[in-house]
Amino acid sequence: MLFTDDTDAALQAAVALVNSTDEPGDPLGSVDDLSAFLASWSYTGRHDATPDELEAVRRLRPALRALLLAERDEAAEIVNGMLAAARALPQLQRHDHWDWHLHAVDPDRPLDERVVVETAMAMVDVIRADEMSRLDRCAADDCDDVVLDLSRNRSRRYCSTTCGNREAVAAYRARQRG
Repeated sequence: MLFTDDTDAALQAAVALVNSTDEPGDPLGSVDDLSAFLASWSYTGRHDATPDELEAVRRLRPALRALLLAERDEAAEIVNGMLAAARALPQLQRHDHWDWHLHAVDPDRPLDERVVVETAMAMVDVIRADEMSRLDRCAADDCDDVVLDLSRNRSRRYCSTTCGNREAVAAYRARQRG
């Protein structure tokens, strides 16, 4: 295990949020979609289920993307800024199926603030372990999504099976033409 379960979950949720899109078919296209997203990533605490809350979470995408793709020193500065802005105070919590783990803001704070802080806290572990290379852009030519590589051998290059398959088919067709 590279990171703790809560760090893995926060990183994966942040990547899923960053890789969601404002285009048709957006996995965060409605308040119900946001509720499903939160449930799938085990987010707890306050959820107002309003259009304003949905928009606040959607507006996080560029800042979280910048954090996930930053160089290590820049990422540390971004994390420090995020945690300071939220007046984060890390505390150990245990709830639901989660054993002891860190929360740094009250569960009654706005959802977008909690998402930022949980992502920042997960990035603390990434930065301290000097594992920034686990985050990168998708290797597919026509994709700019973020890849989180939690594999033991650091072999993940694509954001999804779709991108990996598309690149494999393109390489196969190129070999057949050649």
